[in-house]
Amino acid sequence: MGKLHIVGFGPGDLKNMTFWAKDAIDKSDVIIGYETYIELLAPYIQGKEVYETGMTEEIDRAIFAIKKAKDGKVVSLVSSGDAGIYGMAALVFEVLLESGWKVGDDPEVEVIPGVTAANACAALVGSPLSLDFAVISMSDLLVPWEIIEKRIRTAAMGDFVIVIYNPKSKKRNWQLTRARDIIMEFRDPLTPVAIVKSAFREGQSVKFTTLKDLGDDSILGMLATVIIGNSTTFIKNGIMLTPRGYSTKYEVKLK
Repeated sequence: MGKLHIVGFGPGDLKNMTFWAKDAIDKSDVIIGYETYIELLAPYIQGKEVYETGMTEEIDRAIFAIKKAKDGKVVSLVSSGDAGIYGMAALVFEVLLESGWKVGDDPEVEVIPGVTAANACAALVGSPLSLDFAVISMSDLLVPWEIIEKRIRTAAMGDFVIVIYNPKSKKRNWQLTRARDIIMEFRDPLTPVAIVKSAFREGQSVKFTTLKDLGDDSILGMLATVIIGNSTTFIKNGIMLTPRGYSTKYEVKLK
């Protein structure tokens, strides 16, 4: 029986890859992924059979990975971040379940979690995700904008810290401004915002701004993640923090 690892390898730097992910990749005969992911993993996949595709060819990758595993190979289908968060895990299971596959059938499938963009970016700016937060993608390629807008409004109304994936692309440049305007219906315009581009990769960039000024920053794009604070989030001495509330009940000063 073959085995298919669906691997989340983190933001891209080896220090953010779990031991489990590294071990699965080391033990695999075949590595399959989006071309940028293959490039990031190049030092760790020498001598293996490699199959890479472009941005919109996820179905081809999923089907090819399943077929290779059914042929008896040990396969790693790789996603940056976590494979179950905007990654390949859901698509693989959709394809398998549509074919009648069930747990215990060939191939064996294992999902290996990884560090997703939300907590990777949060780690670079302080601790903005210490309380409830929502993660929303601005990409309307697979999800209608009307649904995305409803999710933005609901998250803003609920005072969630909001993490925005895929804030802008070359063809999609107005959604983030619309999201900002919706959030400002419920949140102070001076709410702190962090923009992180290419977290833990070459070209990493971090910028702090405010909700009212969010929109035209040059680092915004498909490689950027935006973290919008809730009503208690603040930035002080270079740290973005959403306090958990300890200071309202306990003494937190150094003695």
